[in-house]
Amino acid sequence: MRRIVITSGKGGVGKTTVTAALGRKLALNGYRVVLVDGDVGLNNLDVVTAIERRVVYDMSDVLAGKCRAFQALVADTLSPMRILPSSKDSTLLTAQAFRGIVDGFSEFDFVIIDCPAGIEHGFHRAVSAADEAIVVTTPSASAIRDADKVISLLAGYRLSDISIVVNRVRPDMVSRGEMIGAAEIGSLLHTPPVGVIPEDDMITLYQQLGTMPQSSVSDRAYDALAENVANSTKNFVDVKYRHRLFRRR
Repeated sequence: MRRIVITSGKGGVGKTTVTAALGRKLALNGYRVVLVDGDVGLNNLDVVTAIERRVVYDMSDVLAGKCRAFQALVADTLSPMRILPSSKDSTLLTAQAFRGIVDGFSEFDFVIIDCPAGIEHGFHRAVSAADEAIVVTTPSASAIRDADKVISLLAGYRLSDISIVVNRVRPDMVSRGEMIGAAEIGSLLHTPPVGVIPEDDMITLYQQLGTMPQSSVSDRAYDALAENVANSTKNFVDVKYRHRLFRRR
């Protein structure tokens, strides 16, 4: 079982969307995947995956003994993936209790944890249950600076791997030198990119439906991300020109 926490230095960089899309890609490739919403209070993984109307139990019910963890899992509608919804009540959710829930999913190949943005208590609780970390950032200066802070904190944990996903890259701006590229961001953060996701208007249109449009530029980029994560490789699709993707080796 691989336990991967997906985090970010700030909100609004697309962390939860990356979590959902990566989980689905891995599940569609035959891996047993469960997503755990560790963002207590601001939980919206159920909304992004469009399962919110089918939630019966959540993490607080598991901790209160009202159900077992597997009974709280909700099946994704687009893949064999399962999702454990979070709750608005964090009274019983200690770091030890959270790790206990994650460790209980040993029958899965991947447990992917959607971490709260920022570096408060919820961040440490989520990271303490993981063996690997992926930091989501965008090419903006503030997001890169915040990602650097998060990576520094992650270095204090016993993680086997730390990598980044550069989200919302504008290929046309990168080609004109108006936006920093993923390779340069990786160099600045001293952390290799495991995925590069281009800006895609289709994501905004389809997020309300809880799905990712197939054959879009971002969809192909998520295929490459899932391949890297599954194989523990760092070959990433770097965006050079609009609607064209070039694989870096």
